Amino acid sequence: MTRTTMFSRTLVLFLTILAIFAESQALAQTYPNKLIRLIVPYPAGGPVDVIARLLAQKLTENEGQQIIIDNRGGANGIIGVEIAAKAAPDGYTLLMALTSTHSINPRMYSKLPYDPVRDFAPVALLAARPYILVVHPSVAAKSVRELIALAKSKPGELTYASGGGVGSGNHLAGELFKASAGVDVLHVPYKGGAPALTELLGGQVAIFFAPIPIALSHVQAGKLRALAVTGAKRAPVTPDLPTMSEAGLPGFEFSIWDGMLAPARTPKETISKVNAEIVKILQMQDVKEKFSAMGAEPTGSTPEQLATFMKADADKWANILKESGARVE
Repeated sequence: MTRTTMFSRTLVLFLTILAIFAESQALAQTYPNKLIRLIVPYPAGGPVDVIARLLAQKLTENEGQQIIIDNRGGANGIIGVEIAAKAAPDGYTLLMALTSTHSINPRMYSKLPYDPVRDFAPVALLAARPYILVVHPSVAAKSVRELIALAKSKPGELTYASGGGVGSGNHLAGELFKASAGVDVLHVPYKGGAPALTELLGGQVAIFFAPIPIALSHVQAGKLRALAVTGAKRAPVTPDLPTMSEAGLPGFEFSIWDGMLAPARTPKETISKVNAEIVKILQMQDVKEKFSAMGAEPTGSTPEQLATFMKADADKWANILKESGARVE
């Protein structure tokens, strides 16, 4: 190969790289210029769906480009996450991710159709959502300490519900409670939060670590008894209700995190633009108030901070799941 040929090929390669870079810069500058799809890997109506729709509305208003919600529920979030993982990395498909999809599922299932790290690019941390520990009024416990004492006096007799089965947030909150309190309570899985709540109201199960929005009205009506919230601090919507740590389990903390991800290899400039808009939205007073009404706390982060957070959370759940023995083959 002559020097002239080598130079020509090097020049062509350089110009190709330059053209690709220029194209990516141009795309970033014009983004978004078509409809954006935000995948929610759960059915409509749940807390993550409500948060997604609120953000989509604000993003649409700010960007002047419509964002639609694509609910792809099923298999504890796996179906929707797989669709997002295989989408084109152009910024026009985004994903609502959370504790179950990216911290728990990879350690619960022996095989997944997506890699929680390799297949995604972090965009922003959105919110932390603690649960509320509620019991049926027939349960002879009016505090967390009394519930622990009751469970220890009746090993294996008290039951706790989960709305998504093995690996769901309700299930893992219950497993963390069992391990932290040293009690034996029986897990009763249901196909959704609604039937789990119905059975709790009917007294068929005794305990439920429930999303605050679905349980609070029943607590206020006296149909359920609230003992504590599971977050690191008290929830603004229930300021008089202690945390689990305050109520007798020091160090107990369980909150579902919500984050926004994009398919891997989505241009960094596009991710930065979406991140900036998300952070701005999370600081809006009306958004904070709507989050608070759901028992959620808006967070916000850089993409790098979300990546670090997700790794730490996944490591935490790896240890908890190993101790509990919970696994889906």
